[in-house]
Amino acid sequence: MSVLWKLGGKAARAGPGALCALSDRMSSLRPGCPAAMPPSTWPERTSSTLSEAYYQPSLTAEYDEDSPGGDFDFFSNLVTKWEAAARLPGDSTRQVVVRSGVVLGRGGGAISLMLLPFRLGLGGPIGSGHQFFPWIHIRDLVGILTHALEANHVQGVLNGVAPASTTTNAAFAQALGAALGRPAFLPLPSIAVQAVYGRERAIMLLEGQKVIPRRTLAAGYQYSFPELGAALKEVVA
Repeated sequence: MSVLWKLGGKAARAGPGALCALSDRMSSLRPGCPAAMPPSTWPERTSSTLSEAYYQPSLTAEYDEDSPGGDFDFFSNLVTKWEAAARLPGDSTRQVVVRSGVVLGRGGGAISLMLLPFRLGLGGPIGSGHQFFPWIHIRDLVGILTHALEANHVQGVLNGVAPASTTTNAAFAQALGAALGRPAFLPLPSIAVQAVYGRERAIMLLEGQKVIPRRTLAAGYQYSFPELGAALKEVVA
C-alpha cells in the first residue's frame, strides 16, 4: 500500500457516548492497520487525515495552519489524539493532515439537515449569526486531498476550508435561502442549539472560527468553489 487516507469515524458528541466515539475513531489506527505497520512497509507517499474542531471557537481570533489548538475541550482533544494515532513512523513518509470545515455536498452531511426548514422558509442564522462559518464544497475537499497526493512538495497541515474566510453564519443562512429562493430570517435560539447538540458542540456552532487556508493556497491548490453562492447553487440544484 502506498497511500493511507483516514477519513472518518462515528459522529462524536461529548457525553455518555464520548468513549465509544473515541474508541471508534482510534480503532482503525491500532496495530494491524496499515498506519501501525513498520516503516519499511511504507514507500515515500502520503498519509492524510481529516480533522475538524481543532481550533478553539472564537468570535475574534483568526487561525491558519500554524495556529495552536487541540487542547481545550473533548472535541479538540479527540482531534489531537486522532492526528497523533494516524502519524506514520519514520522520515520517509510524506504526511498531510487536512483539517476540514463544514463540508457542503449533495445527499448528506450538514446541508441535509438544513434543507427542509430552509425550503419551508423557516431557516435562518444560528444564535446571533455573527459567528464565522468555515465551509468547503465537497469537490474542493476531494481536490485538496488529490492535490496533496499528487504534489510531492505538499506536506504538513492544510486547512480544508474555502478562502472566503469572513463568511458568517448569518451570511451562510442568507446565501442558502437565496439559492433556494426562500427567505431565511428566522434565527435558531441559542438555548435550542444547546438542547439539541449539547454544550460543547453548541459552543462550536454559536461562536464559530475564522479559519484561513493560507498553506493550502500557498501549496498551489486552485479552488473550484471559492465563493459561497456558487457552491450552494451547485449543491441544491
